[in-house]
Amino acid sequence: MIAPYAPARLSVCLVAMPEISTGVLNGFYEVFSFVGSGWEMMTGWPSGPRRFVPRIVAQDAVTFRNVVGLPITPDISFAQAKRADIVIVGDLAIGRHQDTRGLWPDAVAWLRRQHAQGALICSVCTGSLVLAEAGLLDGEDATCHWAAADQIRSRYPAVRLHPERVLVATGAGHRLVTSGASASWTDLALYLVARFCGEEEARRTAKLFLFGDRSDGQLPFAARVRPPQHDDAAIAAAQDWIAQNYACAHPVAGMAQVAGLASRTFMRRFKAATGYLPLDYVQSLRIEEAKQMLETTDTPIDSIADEVGYQEPAAFRRIFKRATGIAPNHYRQRFRRVAVA
Repeated sequence: MIAPYAPARLSVCLVAMPEISTGVLNGFYEVFSFVGSGWEMMTGWPSGPRRFVPRIVAQDAVTFRNVVGLPITPDISFAQAKRADIVIVGDLAIGRHQDTRGLWPDAVAWLRRQHAQGALICSVCTGSLVLAEAGLLDGEDATCHWAAADQIRSRYPAVRLHPERVLVATGAGHRLVTSGASASWTDLALYLVARFCGEEEARRTAKLFLFGDRSDGQLPFAARVRPPQHDDAAIAAAQDWIAQNYACAHPVAGMAQVAGLASRTFMRRFKAATGYLPLDYVQSLRIEEAKQMLETTDTPIDSIADEVGYQEPAAFRRIFKRATGIAPNHYRQRFRRVAVA
């Protein structure tokens, strides 16, 4: 993974032609529109600044219908799109016997110009055929939909094809990225978010959109929603204290003492102010900290349990699984790296 590059705004051009699939096109548009803003919108917790500005680009900036009759309205034309930071060609409805040579002269010429100007050029599925037609993959490693491998090998023999791989980053500065069958667009999206915004923003994106293995349901993706704002100063003081002391041996008693309230009164006012019972609130803080450590470190699980306040590792594992639906080691495997090329 190349180190994140962080200009304030990144122009993402999504190439549209009559053969393009609207599902992948619209998926990219939505994901890139929400990076840096969607996390705060859904959880209340701040995320990084929005860095992507997606636009649909086509030969002409007029509405047309793709091969299955769905309308596509480009934002700009190839002539208007002078300089892009990232260009993505999505999956195309291309038959295995259809000759793609000479099929997209305007798109190919525009892709070549963008690459020469330093843009990162990407493809999904059969979109690799367009990059191959542009000559951008000559002498480079690449992947594509497994069913399109013979097409590329026979028509573009200079491409070093690896159809067994889901994502391939290649070329000078890794400015060429190809991905496999159409569902791999999510892998490409996470790779780009991680590359330009960092791994943490990629994890947020994966959780927000449920990208990845969903066989264990939604709980592994869920995050602690920010508690509502309130005007109870005593409870706010207890929250400030527990944010730094959640691993202490008697957290609820400690909060009540900081708040200066009797136990029963504290319990009632804490629930009214935050929506949580005090112990549930502490558990949520501990589990979120444990998740962060599992995502970003190689610290042994028993050590993580101790650091977040559980003297018995078995108790930690039981509470963690109840909160997330999966065991800590499984969670680490899933979210330690969400974007790999």
